[in-house]
Formats: sequence, structure tokens, C-alpha cells
Amino acid sequence: MERTILLVDDEENITAALTRLLRRDGYNILRANSGQEGLALLAQNQVGVIIADQRMPGMTGTEFLTKVRELHPDTVRIVLSGYTELNSVTDAINRGAVYKFLTKPWEDDLLLANVQEAFQRHEMKIENARLTQELQKAISELRSVNQELEQRVEFKTSEIMRNMKVLQISQEILEHLPVAVIGIGEDGWIAIANRTAHHVFSAGGSKALIGEAVRDVLPPDLLNWALSGVHPENEGAKPFFVDGHEIACRCRSMGEFSRSNGVLLIIEAGMQTELFENWLAVSQGGKS
Repeated sequence: MERTILLVDDEENITAALTRLLRRDGYNILRANSGQEGLALLAQNQVGVIIADQRMPGMTGTEFLTKVRELHPDTVRIVLSGYTELNSVTDAINRGAVYKFLTKPWEDDLLLANVQEAFQRHEMKIENARLTQELQKAISELRSVNQELEQRVEFKTSEIMRNMKVLQISQEILEHLPVAVIGIGEDGWIAIANRTAHHVFSAGGSKALIGEAVRDVLPPDLLNWALSGVHPENEGAKPFFVDGHEIACRCRSMGEFSRSNGVLLIIEAGMQTELFENWLAVSQGGKS
């Protein structure tokens, strides 16, 4: 970044001498003979450091730098004047309008060191402003992300609650079906079993089926048929015997409406037997 310095003094020999001194450090140097001319240059140029004489006609150096502070607060402002004028500059220093007071005649090395320090201060202010802006942008983006996440969580929570209600309704419907329904997971364990299935396959409903290995629940011939993997959609009910009673079974592979690779076993109301009538009575809340 180019370092630009503005010299303001009504004595041209002073600004010329300062220009010769400062040029060796590669600064871009602007010169003005009055405060008004200095304000005009500041309106058209990005200036980092200003050195102004205190005793100038029309506008003193502190008056000029006070206006500069209001219009260009990021500049670093230095007064260059005699010892006798220190009292008139002190108030401006206390108010922050002036960064430093340098005396005439100046020592070259001391003035160069102070100008170098002033530019470092200016660049630090600019960098701090840039970092602050980036931080504010990051905070704003983070708030936006948090708001979006909150909306997603709220939506997901609502979706879960809806799914839970649907699941509860589905479970209630399943429990009241007048048929036995067993869902067998691909791992060979029973994942779903309604009330009628418990009554049929677990000694009148005295034993839980869900979580049991299907091989411990179904008769071998029914088990082999259910897990054979060959069940066309148009396949009709197939007869089997459970505890000496004939039942009519249908089997469907799952996965059409879910990610399950298991099978669904349905014991239908195909046989008018005493056993089925007992199932029906249980499913409707009666007594067998």
C-alpha cells in the first residue's frame, strides 16, 4: 500500500525542505500552503499522515487538524511548530485532534522516525478496521446460519412429531386388524407383530414376539416358505397348519414403501375355524 503524506505550511521553503527529507523513504508527498488547500487535497486523495504548521493565516494548524479529525478520522495528525506555541497545541493534543507535536527546527532522524511510526499507527488503524468489518460480517453470517439451523431443527422436529402421530395411528390400525401380521427383518428377527399374531403364535398372547428369532416362532415349513424370497404379487394365500389348525398365509417382500429388505407375513381370514374366530374376538377386544 502506497504511503501518502500531506505537508501543510504557508512557507514554501519549509514544505520544500520536508519534501527533500521525506522523499528518500519513498513516500508519496502532497503539499498545501493553507488549511483550506489541505482540506481540498484530502477530499481527493487517500492520505495516511499529515504534518501541519501551527501558525498559518486564516486557519491555524490545530484548527485545520481538528476539522481533519472530523472528516478523516483515520489520518495520523502531527503539528510542526516552535516551542513557544506548545501551549496553544496542548488542548488539541488532549482532544485527540493531534497525535504529536514536533518542533522547529527539527532533527532529520527524529522527524523521519516519527513519520515512520505515524504510518505504522495509521496502517494498524486501517487493519483493525478491516478486521472489525470482517468479524462483523462473520458474526452476521453465523447468525444467519444459526437462524437457518434453528428453522431446520424446528421443521425436523415438526416432521418427527407428525411421523410419530402417523406411526401411532398405523400401530393402532395394525392392532385392530382381524388378521395376524408379522414383519420379519432381513436379519431373521421379528420386527412387527400385532395383537392377533401374538394370540396365534405365542400361546394365546402370553409371550412377546417382537425381538424374537423368527425360527423360534414359526413352524419350519411356514418359515422356509416365508424366507424363500419367491413371492409374486399375484400369489394367493397358502395353507399351513399351526397347532393342528389350518391357516391361510400370504407373504410379501418389503421395500416398496420403506428401506427394509424383510418380508411381511399375513394370516388371512380365509378359514372359518374356531382358531380364527378366537383371533377375531381378541382383535375386537372380546374373550376367546
